[in-house]
Amino acid sequence: MRRLLARARSWAAALRRRPGRHSARHLAAQRAALPEPEPVSPWSRPWTSPSAEDVRAIFRDEWTLSLPAPQRERVWAAAFAELGVDYDHPAEPLASLVTPVRAAA
Repeated sequence: MRRLLARARSWAAALRRRPGRHSARHLAAQRAALPEPEPVSPWSRPWTSPSAEDVRAIFRDEWTLSLPAPQRERVWAAAFAELGVDYDHPAEPLASLVTPVRAAA
């Protein structure tokens, strides 16, 4: 019986030595074990947007400039889509493309 009590006491003492999973000591040890991430510079990855020359060529195309404004916007959007860029900033206000219609009551 003494041996059983001694074993239980040593087991309980061993449990007290280790911090619990939700204790402040355990959480601090876990945070200290994680490596600090290195800051990533935006200049370390390659340039993914179109170059200024490509954009100027799209906007200064003579054939496109001769088109009416709604068609010109569509051509610009298609040219940017070929480059993989979402062109969602029309130069013409959208109100000029939409005509108000009265609904019959």
